[in-house]
Amino acid sequence: MYKPVLLIGTALCVASLGACTTTTDTTMATATETTAIPQGTGIFADASPLPFHAPDFSRIADADFKPAIEQGMAIQRAEWTAIANDPAAPTFDNTIVALEKTGRMLDRTRSVFSVKTGTVTNDTLDAIDAELSPKLAAHSDALYLNEAIFQRVQTVYDARASMDLTGEDKALLERTYEDFVHAGAKLSPDAKAQLREINTTLSSLSTKFSQTLTEADKHQALVVADRAALAGLSEAEIAAAAQAAHERGLDGKEIITLQNTTQQPKLDSLTNRDTRRELFEKSWNRTSDGSATDTRGIIKQLATLRAKKAALFGEPDFASYQMYDRMAGDPQTAIEFMKGLAGPTAAAQLREAAAINEEIAAEGKNFSVEPYDWDFYAQKVRAKKFDIDAGQIKPYFQVDRVLEDGVFYAANKLYGLTFKKRDDIPTWHSTVSVYTVFDKDGSELALFYFDPFKRDNKRGGAWMSSFVSQSHLFGEKPVIYNVLNIAPPAAGEPALATFDDVTTMFHEFGHALHGMFADQKYPSLSGTAVARDFVEYPSQANEKWAEEPTVLANYAKHYETGAAMPADLLTKVQESQTFNQGYALGETLAAAMLDMNWHTLPDGKVPEDVNGFEAAALEANPLHTDLVPPRYRTSYFRHIWSGGYSAGYYAYLWTEMLSADTGEWFDENGGMTRANGDHFRATILSRGGTVDYGEAFRAMTGKDPEVEPMLRQRGLLDEAN
Repeated sequence: MYKPVLLIGTALCVASLGACTTTTDTTMATATETTAIPQGTGIFADASPLPFHAPDFSRIADADFKPAIEQGMAIQRAEWTAIANDPAAPTFDNTIVALEKTGRMLDRTRSVFSVKTGTVTNDTLDAIDAELSPKLAAHSDALYLNEAIFQRVQTVYDARASMDLTGEDKALLERTYEDFVHAGAKLSPDAKAQLREINTTLSSLSTKFSQTLTEADKHQALVVADRAALAGLSEAEIAAAAQAAHERGLDGKEIITLQNTTQQPKLDSLTNRDTRRELFEKSWNRTSDGSATDTRGIIKQLATLRAKKAALFGEPDFASYQMYDRMAGDPQTAIEFMKGLAGPTAAAQLREAAAINEEIAAEGKNFSVEPYDWDFYAQKVRAKKFDIDAGQIKPYFQVDRVLEDGVFYAANKLYGLTFKKRDDIPTWHSTVSVYTVFDKDGSELALFYFDPFKRDNKRGGAWMSSFVSQSHLFGEKPVIYNVLNIAPPAAGEPALATFDDVTTMFHEFGHALHGMFADQKYPSLSGTAVARDFVEYPSQANEKWAEEPTVLANYAKHYETGAAMPADLLTKVQESQTFNQGYALGETLAAAMLDMNWHTLPDGKVPEDVNGFEAAALEANPLHTDLVPPRYRTSYFRHIWSGGYSAGYYAYLWTEMLSADTGEWFDENGGMTRANGDHFRATILSRGGTVDYGEAFRAMTGKDPEVEPMLRQRGLLDEAN
């Protein structure tokens, strides 16, 4: 069945694309016509012959995408028409399951196009994406606003109590019906016409925002003419900056490229305060400087149209419309949850700022901490408090070793998985690696790709997605990939990660496990096909194992000598994890609140001045956003404007509550054991979208979630009481 596909910024992600000409209800054939299903041609017409049906990137050209997408859309429209015209009375099989079986060629093409536009895009792919995105929106409306199909769905749904359905059958029926209603199936004809126009425009704007932001991250990088300005960086980091400048024809200079967050990785090392300020300001202003990469005009249109869309459905704002299927249920529940975190977080921010200001004064400096100073001086405070610094740690985190001896090792201990690297599967970039994943009984479970390094034509953040979803209906096993943006090494240098990178690797692999352990009949319910404020739960739960002593000891080995990280350093790494949490939690919490500020605006109340609205929202925020700005500013908040997390960025915090509570359950029940891993797999990782989220959590832990473990994990519990 066709499902709208969403882009999810620093975690799970599938990029949107579209095709076909604008379609309305009337383009479906009438009941007296015979429906012929076109046959596809080209590389995407049939499943790939490679193992697991993995895409054959060696045979896929950019020119293949547009015709394949257009064919895929035409085929699926014909499949929908056949369902609408079926003379037999509607049944679960001839309507709900039949819808689930449509769109196979489109799915294959879309999944590959997604990874290409997300990780190795170019002008050709961007042009295709821009052209096809609005057509995708129209294609989606052609299904969900089709009266004949919805009447069949409604008939089956109304008869559900008398039908002999399995639990997963019921879940698919309910999900299908809810999707139709949420997409506008019950709106009046006039409202449907307005909705089509809004959806088409929103799709185009979302794509435009994403492409503009990728360009901004690339072209708004900090160019340094004097190497002395980079004091504090390692020789390898300076060499990488020089190489980045060389690739842009700026020999003799250095470039510090931007990641998609407000704070930048190099801010913790640069000793020159002017350089830190310039780098921070480049980041903060990258998309609000009046240049070609200014996104504020796009944002005003997106926010305005989303509010109008919500009004069509009788909802007060877009957040209320968007949260229909969330575990939290409604915006106010999410807002109150975040307010409960704000008090202890704000108090911690003031304590941390005071400690940093003491450090600044101790150096004889006559200024108070600014956002661009925070990471630099926090490292100094951390070093004194724990006798540790980033330079000591990073040599022990070689990227491949973290993956194979850390991430994979933990999966083996918990779930019995084993991994075999292979070189016979083509990839989309030379730095991508591929592994076959074997289940605990030795059978093939999945295929896994790993794309670790930042590139200029790769969008920021980190995410997981799939080329093939697990499905018993189609007899398919999952083909999963993880994408990160770790700073690439200079030529001849080792690929080393920060501890934040390490945590992200474990996080994204938590999503991968959610997809690999899927055990569903229907792909629409498989694996990660769950609500936004549940999908981050498995990934955040998997972060715990990055700090597990036995796991850390297995992967934290010096890249030159192979020596394990000394025991005292291991202890310091673990003890330091609750340091600076007012800052770490605060920047995420501020961004989540900013998301809600934008998406609880009623129709007609979207402001003209994007920066002014943002400034007022941050001023009213109970957090100290002048010291700890939001992790994403409005103008480069990819998650909410093009990533599927509109009115949903709170999900990272909500699911942290779930994962922290689950972490304590593991600790109370023996920690990293196969029995505990199998229990998590059985109750959460293998269930997909087939169960109620609250029931699933209770099945895992035996109780409802509580926020105290999250605050305790952050070292903030005392401040909450």
